[in-house]
Amino acid sequence: MNVIDAVRQRRATKKFDPDFVIPLNEKKALLSLAMENAPSAFNLQHWRPLLVEDPAQRRNIRKVGWDQPQMTDASMLVILCGDVAAWSSRPREIWRDADPLVRDFMVNAVDNYYRGKPETQRDEIMRSAGIFAQTLMLLAKAQGYDSCPMDGFDFNAVAEVIDLPENYEICLMVAIGKSAGEPYPRIGKLPFDQLVSIDRFHPDMP
Repeated sequence: MNVIDAVRQRRATKKFDPDFVIPLNEKKALLSLAMENAPSAFNLQHWRPLLVEDPAQRRNIRKVGWDQPQMTDASMLVILCGDVAAWSSRPREIWRDADPLVRDFMVNAVDNYYRGKPETQRDEIMRSAGIFAQTLMLLAKAQGYDSCPMDGFDFNAVAEVIDLPENYEICLMVAIGKSAGEPYPRIGKLPFDQLVSIDRFHPDMP
């Protein structure tokens, strides 16, 4: 499947076939492809995906996840978290194989960009996680799987269930599997001219 077809065919699936199984090695391959190819700010790779395999843990998450059936019925459930401290703990390791001048420049640039800016630190993991999630869902569609991004749940309660590390934040979940029904028709898509501006915003924009 080419990229355009994957983009057009990917839909948020609310009802998954609970009997459909994606082998663990394929789940790991999907995550590996996303990790290798999704971009992130300064190449920090802020994402920390949690692949939830235990059925009992899935049920625990569903209990605090507003009872969304995707959390137990999809073959693959990823709680996509981000490491808020990645900017301070990983830059030198990530850039160690670069030319020393490039490495030193990037390490200093990261420090200047993030240090003392908690909102920036949190915003960046959310942006990187969003890119990662879309990359993962398109890769899944290219493999013939369906997916659903989710953020309708009690973040604090889920954090307790999964023993979320102190410096991590939950960004969203992604469920992947086989749809058990036809997707809803695409509706309510706003026209190009109502959403896209060129060069600058104008006061008469709706």
